[in-house]
Amino acid sequence: MVFSDCLIASWYGQRKPFTWLLPFSTLYAKQAVKRRNAYLNGAKETYKAPVPVIVVGNITVGGTGKTPLILWLIEYCRSKGLSVGVVSRGYGAKPPQFPWHVTADQSAKACGDEPLLIVKRTRVPLVIDPVRVNAVKQLLSTEKIDIILCDDGLQHYKLARDVELVVIDAARGLGNGHCLPMGPLREPVSRLSSVDAVIYNGAESDSEQGFAMKLEPTQLINVLTGEQCRAEFFPKDQPVNAIAGIGNPQRFFKTLSSLGFNTIEHAFNDHAVYTQDSLTFDNDYPIIMTEKDAVKCQKIAQKNWWYLEVVTAPSEGFKNWFDQKITELVN
Repeated sequence: MVFSDCLIASWYGQRKPFTWLLPFSTLYAKQAVKRRNAYLNGAKETYKAPVPVIVVGNITVGGTGKTPLILWLIEYCRSKGLSVGVVSRGYGAKPPQFPWHVTADQSAKACGDEPLLIVKRTRVPLVIDPVRVNAVKQLLSTEKIDIILCDDGLQHYKLARDVELVVIDAARGLGNGHCLPMGPLREPVSRLSSVDAVIYNGAESDSEQGFAMKLEPTQLINVLTGEQCRAEFFPKDQPVNAIAGIGNPQRFFKTLSSLGFNTIEHAFNDHAVYTQDSLTFDNDYPIIMTEKDAVKCQKIAQKNWWYLEVVTAPSEGFKNWFDQKITELVN
């Protein structure tokens, strides 16, 4: 096991924490608080967009379910008659220039896997730029937008925001509660007291700590042909190669198991780049991957490659809260 894997295991209780990293974590936490305060007290300049901005982020490294929530927010805001735009960093993207408008016909290499997934699913106007302010300005200069969703960017304080939503993986929680590098936190736990809402992905019900949200599988879609089918299309206990290059692959593997598949697990790094060789195994079982992985596999897909489409199901409590918040923002 490489050190990075050992480190992550120590964050989430699979092994003892590396206590010698505590001084570095303490320093990191102090710097994170100092940096945020510099924007709050005006020592550093912020940009306030002329339309409401909702940031969906987290305080841990790795995936927590932000993108599925963004997809739900897009459709919900549209159902209220609002024109929605999205900005994103575009992790790993290599477009010709920044800021960059993402379209559904682009490659994940050019625009990033998560932005491409969002645009393919919703056709929402989306601009990527590591500097979120530049992305917002570009978006507003070319589109008529009523509200902007910022995918990630909780710690990008130069962009002023009207609402902060934090998504936490209910299974992993906040790990050992320490900041990087001893723990998985980007900011101290106390940061949660200042956000507008905390959503626990995978929680059964709302609690004093926050709202509940679940990811519900809907159908399997063939990566090569676009054919759609229910999970029941396959026999019970069908062996499959399960592919996941996301922040918490085990969440995806457990979902497939709950659908009756006999999973052979292949966990890759978050935002992994795939090749034909990396997805060639010593069996001829079907491959089932996440939708985020599928957008990177269009050109190398084989006929027995599928991805599992999921939809977000936030609690009624969150829906009611968010409906009130939207009303306040746009009226």
